[in-house]
Amino acid sequence: MTTRHTTTALEDRPIPVQARLAAAWTSFMFLYAYVDILGFYTPGTVEDILDGRVYEFDLSQTFSVSALAALAVPIFMVVLSTTLPARVNRTTNLVVAALYVPFTVFNVAGGFYLYFYGLGVVLELVLLALIVRWAWTWPRTAAGGVTERPSPTTLAA
Repeated sequence: MTTRHTTTALEDRPIPVQARLAAAWTSFMFLYAYVDILGFYTPGTVEDILDGRVYEFDLSQTFSVSALAALAVPIFMVVLSTTLPARVNRTTNLVVAALYVPFTVFNVAGGFYLYFYGLGVVLELVLLALIVRWAWTWPRTAAGGVTERPSPTTLAA
């Protein structure tokens, strides 16, 4: 007796733009956090922190509030990407991702391990580029209610 296995193609359902954006911001925050956490293993880092300095900055309430505020924006982008109306959502993602490019590049300046911090920055920039691309190519609904998706050639560009 022979059994026959039939194979079927896996279904590739489109993922809503909001979910892609939220996933990218979540990944961005994981990278951001883990680069900082793993950075504690850089020789001298913990000693500097215990002496009240992070890179060239004195540890203070102002530093801590500034750092928290800078990190709170991408954290809130996870929620905002899933809850804002499409037009506001698209604009917010384009603006915030664009503003975080120089912020992200600046972070490599304080790193002692250039390859380590450089890789972290490159990976974060890839995620920011995906956010910009997905927000920029957000599908539009025509007057008749039909969704216009970008063509594969538009997405490849």
